[in-house]
Amino acid sequence: MRKKILFICGSRNQTTQMHQISEYLKQEYDCWFTPFYATGHVEFLRKIGLTEMTIMGREFVERCINYFQEHDLNIDYQGAFNSYDAVITCADLVIPRNIRNKKLILVQEGMTDPENLTYYLAKYKLLPRWAASTATMGLSDAYDKFCIASEGYKELFIRKGVNPEKLIVTGIPNFDNCKKYLNNSFPHKNFVLVCTSDARETFKYENRKNTILNAVKIARGKPMIFKLHPNENHRRAMKEINTYAPAALIYTSGSAEEMIANCDTLITQFSSTVYVGIALGKTVYSNFDVKELQKLMPIQNNSSAKNIANVCRALIESEETKIISFPNRKNIFTYFKQVNYKQKFVQLISKAS
Repeated sequence: MRKKILFICGSRNQTTQMHQISEYLKQEYDCWFTPFYATGHVEFLRKIGLTEMTIMGREFVERCINYFQEHDLNIDYQGAFNSYDAVITCADLVIPRNIRNKKLILVQEGMTDPENLTYYLAKYKLLPRWAASTATMGLSDAYDKFCIASEGYKELFIRKGVNPEKLIVTGIPNFDNCKKYLNNSFPHKNFVLVCTSDARETFKYENRKNTILNAVKIARGKPMIFKLHPNENHRRAMKEINTYAPAALIYTSGSAEEMIANCDTLITQFSSTVYVGIALGKTVYSNFDVKELQKLMPIQNNSSAKNIANVCRALIESEETKIISFPNRKNIFTYFKQVNYKQKFVQLISKAS
C-alpha cells in the first residue's frame, strides 16, 4: 500500500505552493489536500464565525476547495478520512490534534509579520501564537523540519528561538523565480503600483488615508494602480482610493506579480510581494526596512518545490520516531507564578518599541 501525505493549505499563495510541492511526490505517494483547520477551542471559535479574517474563514475554505476541484486534487477535509505517514503544512500557528503525532514539515509562506507587543506576549505564552499571526511562525516546535526561504530568514528564525537543526533553506516555490513574471499579458507599463494590505481586517492599525496620500506623493503625477489585497473590504478600499487618488486604476483580482513586473515603482505595506519587486530591480517602498528585506530575500533557485519534496521524501522514509511535547494551559499559570510579571511586562514593552 502506498504511503499517504496530507497537504494543509490556506491562502491562494499557500495553496499553490503546496500544489507545486505535491507534483514532485504524487508518483510515489498518495497526496491528499485540506483547507487549513483547527481542533479544540480554536475550532469552536471557527464554528461560531470568529475566525473569518483568517485562513480558516469560510471564504478561504471555499476558495481552497474550489482550487482542489479545479485541479482534480484528492480532498480530505480536516484530514479525517485517512491515516497519514506525513503532513506538510503552510502554518504552525495552530497544530490540530490529529497531526501532532505525524511526521510534520512546515513550509514558510513568505514574509513574516513584525515583532510587536503581541508577538512578545505570544512568545512568552501570555497569548496563543495565532494572536500574533505569522510573527510567531516556527515557534511551535511541533514540526520535524521547517523549509525556509533564505539564509537571511534562517538567521531571523534562529534569533527568534527556532531550533537550528530543524531549519532547511530550500527556497519557497512562489518566490524562487521572479523573472518568470516578466513574460506577461498585463496591459499597463511604467506606472506606480500600490499593493494594499488586510491589516484592518486582521485587527491591526492602518491609516489608509495616509497610505494613499503618501503613495500619491511618491508617484509625482505618474500613473498609479492599486492592487487590493484579496482579504480586505474592497468596497471600502475603492471608496477611499477614489476619494484621495481619483485618477488611479484599481484591481481587485489578477496577478500582483505580473503587475509588479510591469511597474516602475512598487509601494507595499506588509506584503511578500515586495520580494518580487526587489528581485526584479524595482524601486521599492515598504513598511519594513528595505535593506533588511534584501538580506531576507528568498533565494532564486527555481527549484524550491523539488527541494521541499526531497525533504519530505527523506523524512517519510526515515525510521525516526517523533516525540513532541505540547504546551498546555498550565504553562501560562506556571509562567505567571514564576516571574515578576510587572518587570516582564516592562521588558516586553521595551522589546516591542
